[in-house]
Amino acid sequence: MSEIIDLIAILAIPFGIPVVAIVTGHRRKMAKLRLQADNGASRQVEDRIAAMEDRIRVLERIITENRSSLTLAHEIDALRNDPAPPVEARARATR
Repeated sequence: MSEIIDLIAILAIPFGIPVVAIVTGHRRKMAKLRLQADNGASRQVEDRIAAMEDRIRVLERIITENRSSLTLAHEIDALRNDPAPPVEARARATR
């Protein structure tokens, strides 16, 4: 019985180390992928915030300037029809 335990211990060392290395490598890769996914989500949130800040600036400008309601209505319609630049361009402009 002692011989079987000794044999298992002798075989466990050379075969166990590569298994531990494979598992450790897999965990590192998974952590790296999670970090990349978090960075991508963070970038999307930053872009959305930048787009919302742009919209708020436009609304503040419209509200604070003294204009007649007719002019205001035309400007709002023009802003609705005007295609906005891509979110990435706006985000870079505000940084």
